[in-house]
Amino acid sequence: MTSYVRAIKDLFAIELADEAQLQAQGLEVVIGEDVDQAYLENLKTVTVNADLAKEYGQDLKFVFTPLNGTGRMIGERALKQAGFTNYELVAEEAMPNGDFPGLDHPNPEFPEAFVRAQALGKQVDADLLIATDPDADRLGCAVRQADGEYQLLTGNQIGTVLLNYILEAHRQADDLPANATAVKSIVSTNFATKVAQSYGVGMVNVLTGFKWIADQIHQYETKHNHTFMFGFEESFGYLVKPFVRDKDAIQVLVLLAEVAAYYRSRDMNLYDGLQELFAKYGYFANKTLEEVHAGLEGPAKIQAIMTKFREAAPTTLNGHQLVAVEDFQAGTHHDLTTDTTTDLNMPNSNVLRFTFDDETWVAVRPSGTEPKVKYYLEVSADTKEAADQKLAAYIADLQAYTKVKAMKKLISPTVMVALSNLCMLSAGMCLMARQVWGLAISLVVYIALSTIHFAWITRVQAALKEAKSNASQR
Repeated sequence: MTSYVRAIKDLFAIELADEAQLQAQGLEVVIGEDVDQAYLENLKTVTVNADLAKEYGQDLKFVFTPLNGTGRMIGERALKQAGFTNYELVAEEAMPNGDFPGLDHPNPEFPEAFVRAQALGKQVDADLLIATDPDADRLGCAVRQADGEYQLLTGNQIGTVLLNYILEAHRQADDLPANATAVKSIVSTNFATKVAQSYGVGMVNVLTGFKWIADQIHQYETKHNHTFMFGFEESFGYLVKPFVRDKDAIQVLVLLAEVAAYYRSRDMNLYDGLQELFAKYGYFANKTLEEVHAGLEGPAKIQAIMTKFREAAPTTLNGHQLVAVEDFQAGTHHDLTTDTTTDLNMPNSNVLRFTFDDETWVAVRPSGTEPKVKYYLEVSADTKEAADQKLAAYIADLQAYTKVKAMKKLISPTVMVALSNLCMLSAGMCLMARQVWGLAISLVVYIALSTIHFAWITRVQAALKEAKSNASQR
């Protein structure tokens, strides 16, 4: 199939089949109400405590925006089915519109996506704002504070609050499976791991990409060795019930409303619930940084950054010692305190994760879709202020480390070309003036720069080849 697609040179020359004929032959199937009904029926299993919606659902006021995507139709039906009707839709963002008018970032990962929702929330005095992304697989939220402003929660925070609610409900019902297991990506928070461990529940880390969470679910269902409880990624993707094999914002839309009603029953809101968990497990702070390396030099720069981290990892950051290095490309976990190496038993991926003696971790990986290097950091402390200060200190040291490494790189190709041309000009002038030593020096420098430039071109070609190979594997 891939070779067939790549062989196409002119998209407009592709012959189109008759749609009616395709449907008659069963080659095209239009998804209709039967699929919606099957989905909604399965969605009933997401609800943990239906009484919460009955008792507190009408007291809970929230704003829902599908961000001009697909979430409205099935989302509204799901909310109504679960008993939540006291909400307002952002009118300008209610209908599907691929132009996303007025939305620079139609993604709940970005605060800008909540501008209209916040305005409407203040107008109707809403307790909570919920946004689903255009294809309704990611979800973000913001909670009203005492001053009337809204506090956005991160994907890590939402995932941890949801996991805690699910596990606590099962504990109270005395039906938490002995082999209960949650799944998250390797760059998602250990805050959720602490919560899971407190309930005696396992936490499995997988590579980034929800297909790896789905793969774990398949293994559990095949081997019957674990019971899937919840899965999430820090990038605002979550899965509650495995009748779907991908992140599902509609499942979380229903569950998040229920969790908000739960905290409402305790005279709290979602943000209060998060603070309660912080007080119990410690304050966790996360940050994702990105470096863009576009253009022809981009792949080589990204490869060079990953190589530098692999060959010369930062031994200390913020005064704390490096204690473990996980190289997911080599498939190894190296414990520096015992100088032992073990297998990660995971598929290979170009990701590095460094853990320090205060449980802070830093992960580095190239983006799979853009010319970027992504850095993930997580710190924990006894208070929010201490966690924020620690995070800022780690970021400063990491940026200093990467800056020093960048300064040690070879002269840029553009500068090398300019210097080479200057050497040739100098050599010509020396030749005309019959200055033998000047001519010799100019030629030697020119040859040296040309050799370095050729090495750079070779490195770029190798990086482009590797990037192309990685893209084909994805």
